[in-house]
Amino acid sequence: MSTLSRGNRPGSSGRFEVLSWYFMRVSGAALLLLAVAHLLLMHILIGVENITFEVIIQRWQSPFWQVYDLALLFFALLHGVNGTRWVIDDYFHRRGWNVFLKTALYVVAFIFISPLLGMVLIMLMHRERHVEAIRWVATLFAGLTFAASLYAWWMMPRTAGMQLLEPVPR
Repeated sequence: MSTLSRGNRPGSSGRFEVLSWYFMRVSGAALLLLAVAHLLLMHILIGVENITFEVIIQRWQSPFWQVYDLALLFFALLHGVNGTRWVIDDYFHRRGWNVFLKTALYVVAFIFISPLLGMVLIMLMHRERHVEAIRWVATLFAGLTFAASLYAWWMMPRTAGMQLLEPVPR
């Protein structure tokens, strides 16, 4: 484990890193279960040749499959963004590059989260009978997006005067 992996990363607090570490384990386990079940259902039971628009629409009539598909996409996106953030912290020690790459990462993540939020809005408009499940998913997405924005806003001033790690000699 590198010194950066122990919570000494530029611009990060130790508590956040511990929560991030736990999230990676939980989301990795959830992704494993969700992805294997998805592959078994869609590619073996239904069969790739039988997947049509009508099959997907029929599947999405159930709020379970809506939440399932959104959870699969959401966990995959956050797991990937968090892992990429770790890679940036481990390999880019200079503050300028670190902040630039993380900003680019968060912009790209927001671009990918936007369609997920759009899917939630579509579910809200067309699935009146499943309002409770849909509201829960929408609230979860909104809360996590707000928390990520608040964290980014809170950490930016704290990194301005931070002591950066010395580059590792080659």
